[in-house]
Amino acid sequence: MAIATTSATRDAPLVTRLLTRWPQISERMLADGLGATAPDLPEGHFTAEVLPAIYACGRAVLQAIGERREFTGPEVATFVAPVAERHAEDRFPLSILIEAIHGSAQSVLAEAAALATPEEMADLVQVGSRLLDLLKHINIIVVETYTAVEQSIYNAEREARRELCSALLRGQSADDQAARADTPLSDRYTVLGIQIASEDQPSSVADLLARRRIRILHRTLDTMSNGTALVTFDGSTGIALLPAYSEEPELTRYVGLATDLAEQFGAAAHLAECLAVPRTELPDAAAEVAELATLARLLGRPTGTYRLDDLLLEYQLTRPGHARDRLAERITPLLTNPHLLEALEAHLRHGSDRKAAAARLHVHPNTFSYRLRRIAELTGIDPTDPNNSRLLAASLTIQRTHQPAEPRR
Repeated sequence: MAIATTSATRDAPLVTRLLTRWPQISERMLADGLGATAPDLPEGHFTAEVLPAIYACGRAVLQAIGERREFTGPEVATFVAPVAERHAEDRFPLSILIEAIHGSAQSVLAEAAALATPEEMADLVQVGSRLLDLLKHINIIVVETYTAVEQSIYNAEREARRELCSALLRGQSADDQAARADTPLSDRYTVLGIQIASEDQPSSVADLLARRRIRILHRTLDTMSNGTALVTFDGSTGIALLPAYSEEPELTRYVGLATDLAEQFGAAAHLAECLAVPRTELPDAAAEVAELATLARLLGRPTGTYRLDDLLLEYQLTRPGHARDRLAERITPLLTNPHLLEALEAHLRHGSDRKAAAARLHVHPNTFSYRLRRIAELTGIDPTDPNNSRLLAASLTIQRTHQPAEPRR
């Protein structure tokens, strides 16, 4: 492998020349090692999480070689352990990770050999020897980290807490589960319904993201509740129970939680809450917040924490019954005309301000007015009439959140 060098760099020691080219070498290591052996992963996974660690650790090792001092296991761990922990928590296959690490080591050794001159064979042997020491430390740290994560994250206590949460949500006596989980029962709980937006991903990517989200949610809620949160969550939807010890719960306690989760997940987060729910009423409260969180997501509401009062009309509109289904039928003729549905949504959002509604759709106001007339022709309901507008808004809400039954004959 030919490496272009200037006269100044040719005269520098081998380790110095490696340091000079280390950013490029780090990227090639990633491509030759981890990037070449990995299964499907979220876009940017390695460049965001692994490449910075490769660059920082390799640079520190080369500096230690240049200073003729040992680069110890604890020093290696400061760079490697956090990356290994994240991959262990995501259940990234250990065999693939070890294989990738060795591929990266072979890559950097090849780079060093290409840079070395015949007179630098002793220096090259020294670099290779130190790389073997580094590889030993990395392998030990990775294996120990994977073992520790397996014992801490997927342990019996975490499973016992999940079973305790499930028992409470089913309205069952949970004394035995509480004892196994070593978690005292509370008389009242704040109940959180959780909905996280999800995108179509390959199954391996979706599984990894789900595990990562579960881990983040547990850590976040444990921090907020001093480790007393009970959670059932699959990476997209779930319920959390947080002990409420005060008869006057702080209404703003979880206001920023949805925003925090959305930032960590990189996806919209919709939460719904019921405060200080008696233990006997947990099943009904959980069903309510689950539906409220789903409503907020399906209606396109912004990331946030919602209560029943925030979605009273929408919640009532979506109660099962013939009236709900008949309401949904009123805009059935529009379902095959997406541009008319968009016009109706813009009209409902902007009301009489047709210029603003037209601008939202990037059409001329006359075009927008024509679409409103078409809506009236197809549905028999004039959206410009205030009463009819409310009727169409209700119908649109139901269509967004439910598949209506077949029309009654």
